[in-house]
Amino acid sequence: HVQLVESGGGSVQAGGSLSLSCAASGYTYCMAWFRQIPDKEREGVAGIESDGSTSYADSVKGRFTVSQDSAKNILYLQMNNLQPDDTAMYFCAAARTTYCFIDLPSTFTSWGQETQVTVS
Repeated sequence: HVQLVESGGGSVQAGGSLSLSCAASGYTYCMAWFRQIPDKEREGVAGIESDGSTSYADSVKGRFTVSQDSAKNILYLQMNNLQPDDTAMYFCAAARTTYCFIDLPSTFTSWGQETQVTVS
């Protein structure tokens, strides 16, 4: 398993922007962002595959952008036009699968520490 270290997050007013970063200790085929609120299941937000293909949850399409620096094994999530419903703990994750199945958290084998995003 790769080690994942997140940074970023914080608090912002509705309509604002935040960014998250996730540094991986090694190469992975698929990296993704998930989020979770208390008493709810973890939700896939965005994923990116080694060829640059991306996938997004419908709730964030057009507002969030996932990207990666493959040379440095860093995953990013740019979050624009944030809304209160985006408030959650955010996690980065890595999978050994070629494709990112962000609807299936069980396919991800490495997880970063949680980072809070609060939108008021």
